[in-house]
Parts: sequence; structure tokens; C-alpha cells
Amino acid sequence: MKLITRRLVLREFQEDDWPAVLAYQTDPRYLRYYAWTDRTEEEVRAFVQMFLDQQRARPRLKFQLAITLQSTGALIGNCGIRTEATNAYEGDIGYELAPDHWRQGYATEAARAIVDFGFTELGLHRIWAQCLADNAGSVRVLEKLGLQCEGHLRENAYFKGRWWDTLLYGILDREWRARPHAAPAHTIHPGDSNNHGNLLP
Repeated sequence: MKLITRRLVLREFQEDDWPAVLAYQTDPRYLRYYAWTDRTEEEVRAFVQMFLDQQRARPRLKFQLAITLQSTGALIGNCGIRTEATNAYEGDIGYELAPDHWRQGYATEAARAIVDFGFTELGLHRIWAQCLADNAGSVRVLEKLGLQCEGHLRENAYFKGRWWDTLLYGILDREWRARPHAAPAHTIHPGDSNNHGNLLP
């Protein structure tokens, strides 16, 4: 499976992607909003392996893709959508980006393609996401996509010696269709097959 946007290619993870993931996941700027204080090669290899296992699942319920630059092929993060069962009517999205590529619109571009994929290819009715309230960059991405804040959970996460608030966001299929889009958010690479809840790579 591959999604192509104006500047990015969202593709399936490969086993040898782990060094690029390790490079950005050990950046202190990245670690700020995670319970992790550091990342090891073993942990990141397992992280990438989780996505490889998801690719082979039948039916396939989780689609976490590597974000790469069209211009260079460099891996700069990941973005995906997850459902809980075949014929699910809702899914949640998640994304992360290497700090050196923040504030360039890449996270929004990738997440827009994933949301579009969830509604147009998976036939979902609702897509949701959660993020730490302190993570202003992630909040901006969700709001640019048109997700609405549906809840504010106070001090529901504890790590790094403090309590954190979490925000819940969501958008419905009719709300997504009503948003002005100058062009499709993504194109699916020729040869990819799909059906609801079981998109084949």
C-alpha cells in the first residue's frame, strides 16, 4: 500500500527502516511528549516489527505507514489509522514526525491523506484522535484537518514526574465531505487493492 501526496510518499514499513526511526526517536524534542526517556536499537526494531506484523494481518485492521519525502526518499516519520474489527465504523489516527521536519506542514499533509483514506477507502463513519493538551503542534494538525475537540480529560496521564491532560478530537464522514478540498488528499499507487477493513498491500 502506498499513498502519494503533493510532497510525500506514505509507504509500508520495511525491516531496514529502523535506523531512520531511531535517529528521530532519540531526539530530546521528540521525547518531550512521550513516557520514554530514551530509545534503544532493540526497542525501535520491535517498534518497526509491530508495523510489519500489522501488514501481514488478515483481515488487516491497522495501517501505519512510513512518511517519506518524494524529493529524497528520506523517512521522516509515520502516520496511520487503526480500527478494532472488520466492518468497523470508526478508527483512530496517529502520527509522529522527526523534529527537524516540524513546522513545514508535513504532518498535516500526511494526516490529511490518512483521514481521506479512512473515509474514502475504508468507508468509516467517524475518525478520532487524542493528544496531550500541551502538544500544541499536534493540536494544530488536528484542527487544520477539521477535527473537533470532543473532550478534555484532566490529568489522566502521568509520566516524567507530572500529570498531563489529554484532548479528544473527532470528525464525521459528512463533515469531511463538506470541507473544501482543492484536490484529492492522496492518490493510491497503481496496483494496490482494497476493500473495507482488509486493504491488501
